[in-house]
Amino acid sequence: MFHGSMVALVTPMRTDGALDERALARLVEFHLENGTDAIVAVGTTGESATLDGAEHCKVIRRVVEMVKGRVPVIAGTGSNATREAIELTRCAMKAGADAALLVTPYYNKPTQEGLYLHYKAVAEAVPMPQILYNVPGRTACDLLPETVERLAAVSNIVGIKEATGSLERGRELLERCGERMDLYSGDDATAMELMLAGARGVISVTANVAPRLMHQLCAAAVAGDRAGAEAVNARLGGLHEKLFVEANPIPVKWALYEMDMISPGIRLPMTVLSERFHGDVRRVMKQAGAL
Repeated sequence: MFHGSMVALVTPMRTDGALDERALARLVEFHLENGTDAIVAVGTTGESATLDGAEHCKVIRRVVEMVKGRVPVIAGTGSNATREAIELTRCAMKAGADAALLVTPYYNKPTQEGLYLHYKAVAEAVPMPQILYNVPGRTACDLLPETVERLAAVSNIVGIKEATGSLERGRELLERCGERMDLYSGDDATAMELMLAGARGVISVTANVAPRLMHQLCAAAVAGDRAGAEAVNARLGGLHEKLFVEANPIPVKWALYEMDMISPGIRLPMTVLSERFHGDVRRVMKQAGAL
């Protein structure tokens, strides 16, 4: 249903932390002009954890309005409270998003049965396509393959963003669920190999900075063109690494500021990229043709 380079879009903010809709529109057009295959609004990279409910829904609505149906819009609607996840997913459906991306409940560390019931409840409450999102490095919660396999039986759960960075985990998910749901990489560094193994795309941080190259990488890898994918990925490897020298989205927002795409605004407790990393990030941006 969804495929290719799906950007985990940053949420532009002014220096006082207020949402910057003009910069948001500029980013959307940048991606549409450079081949991005889908836009993910208000995920982890979009600072979902620091937006209030009204802001969260507003950003989803505005991205849908700006895209105007030209590519799919996937809305981040996860929460560690099932009721809140349902409310945000309803908001996304009302706004016209094409799918919802739901991170595993963070901090409260549910059991596998709790995770199954959480996702099942959201899917039953809101009849829109939904994508699971497993990123245990940030949530202290791991959605195991056997639980994903159970959830694959829910008709409107259509995919999973797997961000463990483990190719072994990705291959197991493909073996268990590949005929019933799509697999998307959530880790730029291992995305090429996972797509060559059968994943349908990547929900990418790197795509914020180098959307054209990420589109080319995904097109080659999904088509099984290893040589073509490796040639493109060689230019992107530095970004895959250096955009994570501090917690995402700190480096990527600084990189977009360097590109004159956004203001340097970011909300506490996140801070602007430490000066000692500026040279490293600039260097890999130049390698990828972003500067």
